Amino acid sequence: MHQPTRRAATLALCLAAIALPLSSMAQPANPAAFRLRGTIVSATAASVTVKDRSSPEVIEMAITDATEVIEVYPIALADIRAGSFIGTAALPQADGSLRAIAITVFPESARGRGEGHRPFDLQPSSTMTNATVADVMAAPSGQTLRVKYNGGEKTIVVPPDAPVITFRPGDRGLLVPGASVSVMAAEVNGKPTALRINAGKNGFVLPY
Repeated sequence: MHQPTRRAATLALCLAAIALPLSSMAQPANPAAFRLRGTIVSATAASVTVKDRSSPEVIEMAITDATEVIEVYPIALADIRAGSFIGTAALPQADGSLRAIAITVFPESARGRGEGHRPFDLQPSSTMTNATVADVMAAPSGQTLRVKYNGGEKTIVVPPDAPVITFRPGDRGLLVPGASVSVMAAEVNGKPTALRINAGKNGFVLPY
């Protein structure tokens, strides 16, 4: 297996609490932390092996009692309302607005997590904006959201095919071969170790 030291130097540090969430959250406290997005190859009570979705790399990571497992699942665009706290992965547009790639609707218990606007490592030029929805407006295709965060606001165009997701506590029953995952990991005692695993269920593929 490849050791993740090289990945830690090349992958952008995660937002995310997601968490998710997702994507979607705060910078990791551990400066050696890295994120791996991919598909589970195998899992045991003590480890999980993941195939990176963007390279041939396969990494085995230890699982400990402290490893957090989160279930990520789809919801409807209509579930986004004024007052919702959301995290939006997006690309900047020429007019200054953002075009959503995917949106996470945070449960109320996670309101305020990672609030702000920052670069995101999903693809070149992508950003992450965690903010409260001020207005929801119909658009010719999809919706337009105006969101506010401490120190600023953004206009986000949401195409109808943009995935909308949320999350809840999961368990290790989600860690099965073929499951789509986003893993926040770090070197612990010289060993790649999963700190948090966001996982899809029944074939659901995580958008980030």
